[in-house]
Amino acid sequence: MEVVRKDIKNLHVGVYPPSGRVRVAVPLRLDDDAVRLAVISRLGWIRRQQARFAQQDRQSQREFVTGESHYFEGRRYRLDVIEGNGPPVCLTNNKTITLRVRPGADRAAREAVLSRWYRRQLRAHIPTLLAKWEHRIGVQAGEVRIKKMKTCWGSCNQEARRIWLNLELAKKQPSCLEYILVHELVHLIERRHNDRFRELMDSYMPQWRTHRDALNRAPLAHAEWEY
Repeated sequence: MEVVRKDIKNLHVGVYPPSGRVRVAVPLRLDDDAVRLAVISRLGWIRRQQARFAQQDRQSQREFVTGESHYFEGRRYRLDVIEGNGPPVCLTNNKTITLRVRPGADRAAREAVLSRWYRRQLRAHIPTLLAKWEHRIGVQAGEVRIKKMKTCWGSCNQEARRIWLNLELAKKQPSCLEYILVHELVHLIERRHNDRFRELMDSYMPQWRTHRDALNRAPLAHAEWEY
């Protein structure tokens, strides 16, 4: 359990996928005994959330070989690995992701080709979504970058106005990417996950909880992160 003390009015307990990690945001005025009692009073709810995450579908370790299932934009595809001369490339049709690699390419090399393709696909969606939501929210991000992250789907540096998006969002439904981008843009207005933040999200994207739940229900990778 992680306890974080903040300048906030109310104590907040969160349980996060995939492992059911517990995070407690605590007002500065509360002592340790009060925090302990608050957590104990919520143990039933905490355990129910953890049980729900434990039942969530998880993928096995990916080896990037022909016949494996891989996800793109919320759909499952069959991977077809073809070795041959020429530059590595990744192509897709309605049911298959074709991965063309050099002869003898190992697992790391095959994964790298697929990751670069995921990055290009995710990057292609960002300009349109960014223009749409910057206009609606009335903010402007300094830049939006993509990287693999182990602990969150997105992050925002308010001072630099820099937004990071998790590369794994390329595997999720497009609505999940849009939700995370809006979430981080709203953080340019309100840093914390407080009542004001939730009110802003309700105002700009009333269905945001539906998108959040869809993201949390999606199949988890072998070693996925939390948000």
